Amino acid sequence: MFEHLQNGFGTILRTLRGEGKITEGNIGDTLRQVQRVLLSADVNYKVVKNFIQSVKTKSLGVRFSNSLTPGQLMVKIINDELVALLGTQKKELNIAALPPTVIMLVGLQGSGKTTTAAKLAAYLHRRNQHPLLVPADIYRPAAEEQLKILGRQLNIPVYCEQGAVGERVSCAINYARLNHRDTLIIDTAGRLHIDEKMMDELKMLKTLVHPQNILLVVDAMTGQDAVQTAEAFEHLLDLTGILLTKMDSDTRGGAALSMVQAIRKPIMFIGTGEKPGDLEAFDPERIANRILGMGDIVTLVEKIQESIDLEQASKIEQKMRKDNFTLQDFMIQLKQVEKIGSMDSILNMLPHVLRTRLYQTPPDKKLLKKTEAIIQSMTLDERNNPGILNGSRRRRIARGSGTTPQDVNRVLNQYWQIVNMTRQMGKFKIPKNLASISF
Repeated sequence: MFEHLQNGFGTILRTLRGEGKITEGNIGDTLRQVQRVLLSADVNYKVVKNFIQSVKTKSLGVRFSNSLTPGQLMVKIINDELVALLGTQKKELNIAALPPTVIMLVGLQGSGKTTTAAKLAAYLHRRNQHPLLVPADIYRPAAEEQLKILGRQLNIPVYCEQGAVGERVSCAINYARLNHRDTLIIDTAGRLHIDEKMMDELKMLKTLVHPQNILLVVDAMTGQDAVQTAEAFEHLLDLTGILLTKMDSDTRGGAALSMVQAIRKPIMFIGTGEKPGDLEAFDPERIANRILGMGDIVTLVEKIQESIDLEQASKIEQKMRKDNFTLQDFMIQLKQVEKIGSMDSILNMLPHVLRTRLYQTPPDKKLLKKTEAIIQSMTLDERNNPGILNGSRRRRIARGSGTTPQDVNRVLNQYWQIVNMTRQMGKFKIPKNLASISF
């Protein structure tokens, strides 16, 4: 996510920090580099032009302080302008005075509305809300069944009734009130392109249910086409905000920067992966920090707090204290890490300097799955007593897990490193929020 921008800005900012003073000459060189980075990231040309002019104006008129170098001040100006470009501040969902709060998801077919509806429901459920999913796509085959399956997986109810779209949604609102569901998420129908029939149906729904939130679901990988789609939906529906999907697959990120400026509506959520928990609230300041290589530790901590089972973490902590930490516990640790997100998404939230120190080479995306397979191929006795794993047992485990003896040795080495580190810590307390994390 934003990999292209991160790499481009990283090079520029490393050069800037070494500048002793800001002149028209080095500003010109820097801004030309910034312009190239933004344009190659598929940011709209007009947006780039305004961004460059704003940075230039503020840089030439800046007053230096004793605590910051000119290069550092220039970095701050670029950061501030990037935050402004992304929408200035985080935008929360509008809440209905009388529940349920209605959220209508709109967008083209293939943008990921149905999957996103389930992810949004899971996001709200983790925040102690009680969502109800409503399939309102009567045109795409199996759209309703897809939402039912996702609802069952997440233990979130899905309201399904036969009849016209308007009637179904009206009944769903009454059902939500009677069953104490405080949020209604409507998965509307999409089309392969914007047409009059599609828009008429959406306008009818808006008039009928008066949703507090109309979110445009857009595939980030569509680039500049996403801007045109956003403009069309904004003109007819007066959107509340944007929900960008597949951000984990879009290394350029230009659509995100362009859409906010094109329709003057905020990005509210971004999809960062395929799992139900891979949906983040969009915070311009945090995203700007990520783009500029400064990391996003706050979001990482929030994801850890959401994902980690504190009761399970406490049990593992006690086992570590008593020197009774087994391979079964090690596998539980790995599953906890897996809930947080992919290793790439975790690394993406770390500052650039720390990220490069921790990993000289890209992490193996299949490493966690491979490690789980190895441990699951062991007998219960072997998991609880790793010391009995001789050469023949390791070869059997490798065959059973579809790996190699070297892979088995790697897992065991990781396990023994944790055990030895715990023993060395002795009487020192292991923080609960770290006891269940292993990279």
